[in-house]
Amino acid sequence: MNYYLRYILPAYCTLYFLFLIVIRAWSVQKQIGKNPVLLTSSDDLHGLISKYFGLWMALLCVYTVVYAVFPMGYRYFLPMDFLDSNVVKFAGLAILAVSLVGTYMAQGDMKKSWRVGIDEQQKTELVTTGIFSYTRNPIYAGMLASIIGLFLVTPNAFTLILAVVGYLLIQVQVRVEEEFLLKMHGGLYADYKASVRRFI
Repeated sequence: MNYYLRYILPAYCTLYFLFLIVIRAWSVQKQIGKNPVLLTSSDDLHGLISKYFGLWMALLCVYTVVYAVFPMGYRYFLPMDFLDSNVVKFAGLAILAVSLVGTYMAQGDMKKSWRVGIDEQQKTELVTTGIFSYTRNPIYAGMLASIIGLFLVTPNAFTLILAVVGYLLIQVQVRVEEEFLLKMHGGLYADYKASVRRFI
């Protein structure tokens, strides 16, 4: 199983960034005429979270590459042997697959409103249908699922730390975005927030 994971994890990481960021950004940019990826380096909370998100995602990618290229070095990530079983690994792979498909569907539901970061220059439509009728943040829920899946597939201290840090970053980012959406959409978003859960 571990042999196949050396290929599966980098392939998953590649598919994730290709379909959920690069291709999606290109598609939305064609529709709205501007880059929908709005990560900022501003000296505020949004800018700070953007920096840490970038670092966190880079560490995820580097980890999958190191795992694939230097399998003997896995012991340095402090494996949790009590979780190291094929049943746990298959559960993690299933979660990764559901995360990928669910996130892709959620982005499709957003259509032209999809952004990475906060768009303060252009008002976007509030999306409340499709997956968004069950959770206000299905894309972030998918990201949370993916880091849990990665931990289960390769349970070690490093992936656990990545999962905890990712969870904290997402919790902060979600609240920053929800505050912005409340300002942008007012009562419409307040009603939506009151009737639909933040995650699940």
